[in-house]
Amino acid sequence: MQESIKQFWNANAATISNVTHIIDILLVSFIIYKILSIIKGTQGIRILAGIATFVLALYLSKWLGLNTLNWLLDKATLLGPVALVILLLPELRQALEGLGKLGLWPDRLVASDTHSATHTIEEVVAAVTDLAAERVGALIVFERTANLDDIIDKGIKLEAVVSAPVIASIFYGANPLHDGAAIVRGDRVVAAACRLPLSESSRLDSTAHMRHRAAVGVTESLDAFSVVVSEERGTISYAVNGHLKRVASPAELREAMIRELQAPEPEKLVSKVKSRKRRHAQ
Repeated sequence: MQESIKQFWNANAATISNVTHIIDILLVSFIIYKILSIIKGTQGIRILAGIATFVLALYLSKWLGLNTLNWLLDKATLLGPVALVILLLPELRQALEGLGKLGLWPDRLVASDTHSATHTIEEVVAAVTDLAAERVGALIVFERTANLDDIIDKGIKLEAVVSAPVIASIFYGANPLHDGAAIVRGDRVVAAACRLPLSESSRLDSTAHMRHRAAVGVTESLDAFSVVVSEERGTISYAVNGHLKRVASPAELREAMIRELQAPEPEKLVSKVKSRKRRHAQ
């Protein structure tokens, strides 16, 4: 038996070697793809662009004979690995979590429960619409593939089922929880009064308030989706991948949540919305 296996291996060594190389290349490509997809739209992608520029400058300075510049850049590379870990710590943690799941079970809003997705989206849309009409500021952040435990730990734990009254009660001024963000995981408001990183993006209007900068900031550093209500203007906006967009209607917000949070079967959600509007009209 062993002799047969040995003969087969010797006869097909070249083919087996080629297959091994292909598998090796595919695995490395998959890992690189996953890391890039995880840090896409975050501060990490800009840091990687800066590193690429640094490496290009290092080789160009050597090729062009710029000895002093090349010496300086070469010495700076000694601290490169440590600096890279410090700068990319949140993204590295997120990448490792993503690789651990191999991208097969994303932590989206409600990946397997259609009813919960429909309920969560509808209740949030109803809540922020009422808050905007009364010019009450609000900030709600939804987990996507990133884990927000570090942010949740800095807030007040709630673990309340998502509903319009619960969300509204958090953000009315008399509630001590209104100053900060509410974090939604699945169909639960897991925490409130959470502090978020502020965006320093030049894309934001210079008049953007802290709440809007926080809404964008969390989506720059983590894969999350946030909804923000302006108490000054009574407008509703959402942020994703470091971009802020104002919505013109509750329907536009609903469509964005369905798209970005991957809630299944949107036709059921639309049907439920129409039914709710008919009840209100009566």
